[in-house]
Amino acid sequence: MADSIFLDNHSTTPTDPRVREAMLPFLDAAEVGNPHSEHVAGRRAAEAVEAARAEAAALIGARAEEIIFTSGATEANNLALQGVMRSKDRRGNHILTCTSEHKCVLETAAYLSRSGCRVDVLPIEPSGLVDVAKLADAITDDTALVSIMAANNEIGVIQPILEIAAFCHAKGVVFHTDAAQAVGKIPIDVRGLGIDLMSLSGHKLYAPIGVGALFISEDTPVLPEPLMWGGGQERGFRSGTLAPHLCVALGAASAIARNECQSDAEHTKALRSRFLAVLRQEFPHVRVNCEESPRLPGNLSLVFDEVEADRLVGAVQPFVAVSTNAACTAGVLQPSHVLYAIGLSNQAAASTLRIGFGRLNTMAEVERAAARLGAAARQIREQELSDIVAA
Repeated sequence: MADSIFLDNHSTTPTDPRVREAMLPFLDAAEVGNPHSEHVAGRRAAEAVEAARAEAAALIGARAEEIIFTSGATEANNLALQGVMRSKDRRGNHILTCTSEHKCVLETAAYLSRSGCRVDVLPIEPSGLVDVAKLADAITDDTALVSIMAANNEIGVIQPILEIAAFCHAKGVVFHTDAAQAVGKIPIDVRGLGIDLMSLSGHKLYAPIGVGALFISEDTPVLPEPLMWGGGQERGFRSGTLAPHLCVALGAASAIARNECQSDAEHTKALRSRFLAVLRQEFPHVRVNCEESPRLPGNLSLVFDEVEADRLVGAVQPFVAVSTNAACTAGVLQPSHVLYAIGLSNQAAASTLRIGFGRLNTMAEVERAAARLGAAARQIREQELSDIVAA
């Protein structure tokens, strides 16, 4: 609908029109080619893939050969965690992660635990941050891998990756970070941060769903074993025919993000501030989760007091798209594990909405969305309190 306002940019970002324009020629019959073929069409596709790889690498300060294309961050995270723990070169059998990680990291860690690895899932503070001193203390001579996400997909909190990586390197431990939400939104320099392995996702970066990458540092002490076997594509880490149009899309999105990361951050931060101001005029009974912590510029995680989040989402349909949980947690009706990890009560967790502002949002639509959400929340709260009094 023309009046529909999309504020769920953590679940996915719309494809930037410039990205769409870059990828469309590679879907045309005259341009199609398997990038692993030797003929002219194949070589043309391969050149486009390699140019895209270079753009993705440039965004994060990597070398092109350190970028392995995947179907998205879930595959990249699995390749990182399972791959390292399958390697005969790993130094131990212990994995460290934390309670606010994306489900694909937590579920992969749980699988590895069932497969014989020792896994410790550290709590986070009410701030949403990992206690770095406690993490450092938890590293032992048996620790092979630490995986801590760069920025959370729900509460938006940015972890102290530089400090964590330094502790890992001091003890000879591989450090992996899921940076799907961070890349393109905040500056990420894999060399400066000391990252060994890093996952990213195209559809969090204004490219289409279906493409991502794993950065594998040339300096990492352990190379991951592949999860799939076949033709040995992607330096043997990820066999399978690449989709040139998706690789080109990720490359184009990376190039745009490299040039516009700062302006995007300023834009989304301004949208966030204005949204919160208008919302509080309409509905003052709202608070920001982890408000004092460093966070993504386009993120808000909001508790609407005495208002059920599911009911509020329904009340603003089809006009405003916001979410109560991570979209990739399919079929889950209960509040997110991340909200419980920061210590929210059942009621507060069930009253939390995730708002994600993006490059393509405008100030006018953000103001309309905030006013509509605030009015709906006020009506629901008044009705709930009226029902309690009547009872």
